[in-house]
Amino acid sequence: MNGTTPIHRAPDDPMARQALALAGVFQAASVVDDLARNGQADERAWGTLIRATIDTNPESFEAIYGGHPNYLRQGLDTLEAVLGRKQANPAVLRYGFSLLMLMNKLRTNDAMLETVGQRLQRIQSQARHFDDPTHESVIAGLGELYQETLSTFKYRIVVQGDPARLQERMMPERVRATLLSGVRFALLWHQQGGRRWKLVFQRGALRRAVDRLERS
Repeated sequence: MNGTTPIHRAPDDPMARQALALAGVFQAASVVDDLARNGQADERAWGTLIRATIDTNPESFEAIYGGHPNYLRQGLDTLEAVLGRKQANPAVLRYGFSLLMLMNKLRTNDAMLETVGQRLQRIQSQARHFDDPTHESVIAGLGELYQETLSTFKYRIVVQGDPARLQERMMPERVRATLLSGVRFALLWHQQGGRRWKLVFQRGALRRAVDRLERS
């Protein structure tokens, strides 16, 4: 990151950590929709997702998302819609919940998990070589990884948007890399105790956690 945003210490509250991880999932969903419909997305939001995906061994929880909740601002805004506070974009919600479904399939497939982990380490080395985690070759590697692993499940995410945009150079790779990042945050959400039923039965606690993060 460029260091313009101060480092923020993630709260020890498990619900706040779940909210941050879930924000990452829905940020990926929102960015995918932006790319598919407009051919572009907020660069900071997208870069945060890609860096989180490549960093397979972060030094802290905060390091995963860049050190401050502002790096997940687009996701936190989308999470407000998930919690019923704002108008929801149906496509973004569909992508988000589909990413959670894919995560559940991945985490029970040990062979695929190992494959994903090994290939991410190679892609991480590639990013260091180019000194740029968003270099085209890195994004192509992430997109190929998604296509050869997660997209082989019977349950697939169908991305809808402007056909001309989706056929632009590097756009399929960018979309797939972003979907992979959403699954990465979904795994983080699960590791922090996140479960689908909590989105219904602990909605109030999640809302309060989001409020605290937005005041950070």
